[in-house]
Amino acid sequence: MPHSRSGEGDEKAARGGVLRRLGEWCARHFVVVIIAWLVALVALQVVSREFGGEYSDNFSLPQAQAQKGLDVLKAHDPQAGGYSSQIVMRDDQQPLTSLSSQTSTTIADLEKLPHVLSAQNPLSAPATPSGQQNVGPLSDDKKTAYITVRFDVQPSTLGDDYLNGVDTAVQPLRSAGAEVEYGGPLGELARPAADDRVSELIGFGVAVIVLLVGFGSVIAAVVPLLSALISVVGGLAILGLLAAAFTFATVSPTLATMIGLGVGIDYALFMLTRHRQNLIDGMDPVRAAGQAASTSGHAVLVSGCTVIIALAGLSASGVSFISLLGVAAAVTVVSAVVGALTLVPALLGFIGRHIDRFHVRPPVAETEAGAGDTPQGTWHRYAQRVERRPLWFLSAGVAVVVVLAIPLFSIQLGHIGDGADPTSFTDRRAYDLMADAFGPGSNGPLTVVVDQTNVPQSQRSGLASKAQQSLDKVQGAAVVTPLTPTQDGDLLVGTVYSTKSPQNATTTDLTNRLVDDTLPDVVQGTDAKGYVTGTTATQVDFRDIVASQLPVIIAVVVGLAFLIILAVFRGLLVAVKAAVLNVLSIAASYGVVVAVFQWGWGGPALGVHGKVPIESYVPMMMFAIVFGLSMDYEIFLLSRVHEAWLRTGDAEGSVAHALEITARVITCAALIMVSVFAAFIVSDNIVVKMLGLGLAVSVLIDATVVRLLMVPAVMTLLGRHAWWMPRWLDRVVPHIDAEGSKTEARPAS
Repeated sequence: MPHSRSGEGDEKAARGGVLRRLGEWCARHFVVVIIAWLVALVALQVVSREFGGEYSDNFSLPQAQAQKGLDVLKAHDPQAGGYSSQIVMRDDQQPLTSLSSQTSTTIADLEKLPHVLSAQNPLSAPATPSGQQNVGPLSDDKKTAYITVRFDVQPSTLGDDYLNGVDTAVQPLRSAGAEVEYGGPLGELARPAADDRVSELIGFGVAVIVLLVGFGSVIAAVVPLLSALISVVGGLAILGLLAAAFTFATVSPTLATMIGLGVGIDYALFMLTRHRQNLIDGMDPVRAAGQAASTSGHAVLVSGCTVIIALAGLSASGVSFISLLGVAAAVTVVSAVVGALTLVPALLGFIGRHIDRFHVRPPVAETEAGAGDTPQGTWHRYAQRVERRPLWFLSAGVAVVVVLAIPLFSIQLGHIGDGADPTSFTDRRAYDLMADAFGPGSNGPLTVVVDQTNVPQSQRSGLASKAQQSLDKVQGAAVVTPLTPTQDGDLLVGTVYSTKSPQNATTTDLTNRLVDDTLPDVVQGTDAKGYVTGTTATQVDFRDIVASQLPVIIAVVVGLAFLIILAVFRGLLVAVKAAVLNVLSIAASYGVVVAVFQWGWGGPALGVHGKVPIESYVPMMMFAIVFGLSMDYEIFLLSRVHEAWLRTGDAEGSVAHALEITARVITCAALIMVSVFAAFIVSDNIVVKMLGLGLAVSVLIDATVVRLLMVPAVMTLLGRHAWWMPRWLDRVVPHIDAEGSKTEARPAS
């Protein structure tokens, strides 16, 4: 028989809870709390603008062979080392050779700019040998050329003001009628600043509609949006301050905004829904807010910690770029949790009993039938259908997930090149000019470096001959330039051009073939070392490192989430079920992303030019974020199942009861989060599009197929066995209270 908990015991336990006292205090002193939030918000904005840092994609992989090759090249030939970028010029009216004086002036002015190591004049470069494909720097028709500029720092980190000097340097060419575009990192620097306001407005607009339709109350629709917005703005200000000490990627604020808005609205909605039900049950507003904080507030706190832990799991990648993306997202998750636990109760205390004063339909709270243990609304009838035929619903859910996951088996990780950007970007126009004049491989040259420092002089000639012969016949290469020694004679340097674009799988295979097979064979039996460096090689190294660490991230995140569910609900099978179903839902979302971007099913409609690989770190980010977010709905639903199970001991009935009172809020919360994520598809950044679509699809699948089909079906099939916990494990695993019950009583297994 189950242990029962009296209403008096519940009330005393909840009154003693920290969250209940915090919620009641914030609701009672709403003026102080709201003013404190606004003052803190203004102060953070002022301090962040004054002392905050810049976002940059400047990161390095110290242990990667491409970085080692770059370091070796810089040590022996500083002018050839550094970071290169192309300035592409095109003139359809006259040959560029007639602009010799303007080109010379431009080269001289470019070399005077800070951080510039060298600038190559394309008009004075040696002609392409007869019979060899022309890869530049001057096209055969003399209409297209590119200036290779080498910098001692990554050009994309130099700031917008640096472009003024570059624009001034190329002005003679533009004045003479030539088209001038910036390629590579310099082109990335020239991209327009990201503007997420359109995405935010779309997400907010859809959220308002969903809340009005779902709950009817105008004020109840405004509170979650207002609290989420304030929390995110504060979190972004804190992120700006952190950027002064750490190098956050340029996509970080967009990612943080996306996640912060999604969870901020969800958490506030969970609190608001329980508060309104408490008001319907007869509580005064202050007590209702405190009760919501002690119950749903506990679920919010546990859910937020789960999301943060999942994001922290990204540090297992060993790549600071990815780890800091997780930190950026975690900052706004923390601010969303704090906002839900303090600002939301204050707003509810300020509103009092007028929360449903303005409405567009009869307001509802958690159920369609009000309070009580025997609701008979639409969701209750649906829950009874699941209870009667759990295998049917489980089979339907599994079938949907499996079909959507099929494209995952053909996933190609890589880097999204400039060719997928909008034509309004200068780097995209430079990319097209280069590809048309010199072939697709010209946009991603591979620099081969053979370090023969420790090779005796008598062996160097033979090594150079062997290396050249091996490179000339490497598969996937369109052009291989002759290996030339540096001034000190210790390095052999050449360039390999792929037959395909930088983001194509052929180029990735070529890079790995050079690193793993060709160069090791060349230096075998000598003390020489071979490297493949350059932007494209670095991207391939990054892709390989991320791919190798993805299983580690999955294991860490799944393991941590499993332990949290186990600690919260004290059910071994419940924890296993949560981990397995979440992995299945994420696999399905991966499949959709592959189909849209890699297969090209709808990519052009999203503003993506052609088929693109899946950005190497997107699956890792998606897994951590989605696995954490899915636990929001998991904990919110299971906490109600567990609550009813502790009270009644009826396993099947507890599932139906929980589904009845949570399905509406889970559905609305999911639709809001889907709209927030999907709104970022309008971004010009392809990675942001990819993350927006992936996260939107993940939440949609998780909140519908998984949470409303598979979870109730599995819980019904497991029955009371779902809550079985070995005694030894029960003693080892710490106890976490999801709904602030302050009791561990549960039905005997």
